[in-house]
Amino acid sequence: MDDYTAHEVAGVIAPPPLIYAAGLGLGFLLDRMRPAALLPARTRGPRRAAGGALIAAGAGMSAWAVRTMVRAGTGPNPRHPATALVVDGPFQYTRNPLYLSLTAIYLGIALLRNALWPVLMLPAVLAVIRRGVIEREERYLLSRFGESYRAYQARVRRWV
Repeated sequence: MDDYTAHEVAGVIAPPPLIYAAGLGLGFLLDRMRPAALLPARTRGPRRAAGGALIAAGAGMSAWAVRTMVRAGTGPNPRHPATALVVDGPFQYTRNPLYLSLTAIYLGIALLRNALWPVLMLPAVLAVIRRGVIEREERYLLSRFGESYRAYQARVRRWV
């Protein structure tokens, strides 16, 4: 286990993939208890194509973001100190490409399974991500990188 002091890391409440997985898992548990289709059965082909496309796009964006971070000399783990402010690659379009990609993958899985409950859980997941992860990361990055991060915030939107 890594031992960093509170000011050396963002202090997120949980690993973001775990937050998304918990929401998805709870949604599928509710779906098992009380099934509810997201879309009519006749939409199977387009729904599966859209779900697959969202998963592929999310995986691609995630890989691009991680590769960009590694090339900049830092990593995606919010429980480790940031060693560089990454502003290129997907980070020039959104400050949170990893969370955007996890959201796309989450929605893609819900579409593939045609499950309404996970989609209904998504606003709660995004609220936890915003309050428990993004806002903490933003405070940390502002304290770590100062005006450079403030200028980046002014230039690039949080999501898209």
